[in-house]
Amino acid sequence: MYFHLILTDECNLCCTYCRAKAFLDLEESEGERALKIDEDLPIDLAFDLELLYQFLKKDPDPTLTFYGGEPLMRADLVETIVRNCPGQRFMMQTNGLLLDRLSPAVVNRFSTILVSLDGTKELTDANRGAGVYDRVMKNVRTIRANGYTGELIARMTVTESTRIVDAVRHLASNPDYAFSSIHWQVDANFAGDYALREFRDWATRDYNPGIRTLVSYWVNQMAETGTVLKWYPFLDPMEDLLRGKKSRLRCGSGYANYSIMTDGNIGPCPVMIGMSRYYVGHISDADPKNLPTVSIGNECRTCSILDFCGGRCLYSNITQPWGEEERQLVCGTVQNLHDALHEALPRVRELIRTRKISLQDFAHEKFNGCEIIP
Repeated sequence: MYFHLILTDECNLCCTYCRAKAFLDLEESEGERALKIDEDLPIDLAFDLELLYQFLKKDPDPTLTFYGGEPLMRADLVETIVRNCPGQRFMMQTNGLLLDRLSPAVVNRFSTILVSLDGTKELTDANRGAGVYDRVMKNVRTIRANGYTGELIARMTVTESTRIVDAVRHLASNPDYAFSSIHWQVDANFAGDYALREFRDWATRDYNPGIRTLVSYWVNQMAETGTVLKWYPFLDPMEDLLRGKKSRLRCGSGYANYSIMTDGNIGPCPVMIGMSRYYVGHISDADPKNLPTVSIGNECRTCSILDFCGGRCLYSNITQPWGEEERQLVCGTVQNLHDALHEALPRVRELIRTRKISLQDFAHEKFNGCEIIP
């Protein structure tokens, strides 16, 4: 089983698409207003680590992903847990600014590290703060120089400021960046800010056509170099298409990937912090091998591409942050991705048939913290 461990709600950045929105006067959706949030949830991890260790010992093969806020605000806990936890597989989602707080011996224990970068230096700094890009890249180069050989994923947040083709190609093209994989997530929860944005025009003009351009480039790279680039929004669905496999929610939230809150309660998704109605147990007495599932519902259940999409996002499915127009726009980006990959499928199959690539080239870590469907 996979578990996100929320170490802290604190963060050392105030990104335009994240915490900066707290300073705007935005309307919550009806679904969000109906949610009961535990206001007493501790900001920092507040339970005995021995409880965590005993819980994980019940799982024959646990994977622990450190999450926040910014988890490296509590680098001390990361060091302690990695050195003492009975589990042997660790992952982390971080903004990368504090990677230098961890010893190389601990960093090198991680199988996967997701680092938040939004593409170019100019775009990243505009979204995340002046100087962030250079500081993150310095830390990324340092951990590679210190022997980190695990998967390093550049995790982008994509907004109307993003030229998707340029941003992805930028992160993929320079060998100095040291990233082995790329993932992107569209900022589309519209927490009351849809009327302030130009999402429809951007999705129509740039994002949807850009996805098709990137899929074509991705397949061309297979043909020209024999390499399947680890671009997760393409990689994971294409592997399933090749295998004829239907997918549940691709991040695993609520059935294979759970989240441990700062008080030890277990939720189905790391974004669903404090949503106590959906808690499935507590580490003090839960069996990690037998946790209740939390399933996708609403319109997704009757969607024609559910087996491809899996429901996109459990949090959004539950909170329903969209009106009908917004929902159709977001689902339209998924339909576009579905269509682009299906159109590329015959060519990919031919590349496998002619042994330019192999099906094994699509193998990857499941439930590594990527939402997969942007």
